Amino acid sequence: AVLGCALLLPVVLGEECPSPCSCWSLGAAWGTRVDCSSRGLRSLPALPRLTRSLHLHNNSLASVPAGALDSLGHLQELQVWDNPWHCDCHILYLKLWLQDFSAPALARLRCASPAHLRMKPLAQLTGNDLGVCARLLPTKCLQFFWRDLLLVAGVVITLILVAWALKFSKKLVCQLTLGSRRLRRSILKTR
Repeated sequence: AVLGCALLLPVVLGEECPSPCSCWSLGAAWGTRVDCSSRGLRSLPALPRLTRSLHLHNNSLASVPAGALDSLGHLQELQVWDNPWHCDCHILYLKLWLQDFSAPALARLRCASPAHLRMKPLAQLTGNDLGVCARLLPTKCLQFFWRDLLLVAGVVITLILVAWALKFSKKLVCQLTLGSRRLRRSILKTR
């Protein structure tokens, strides 16, 4: 009975509950349930890092800022349906994030705008649907991209050098082998 009462207490462990939302502690080891549903939200509030269950459905969210959900490492449940999603470059982060997090949650989302994408499932969006996106990823992702690109280039250059060295060493071994045979023949002839 004590545990049941503790689950209903609107307390967040060491973190502030966003003002338009309601939060309940699920216990120190379990994190927080954050209910921001049906609050008329137009933007995502700052969420507690230990959010385990997040309800954002039935709001006025058109997109989610790139990187906004990345810090929610304890998240296990997310409800984001019934929002007027605007399907342009800004929706790409949410689509990709949901592909990794929850395919069923992604399957429930539909575009509200622009008109030519109205009611199209977010999961079925392609690059052609989004148009030209100048900057698809947050700056942190771009930094990792360039770092990874440099690492891949370094590995490719290293492999090319190793292949060249092996080819050169085989040629050198062949020349040494032929040279030592000639040397043996000349020694045998002089005896």
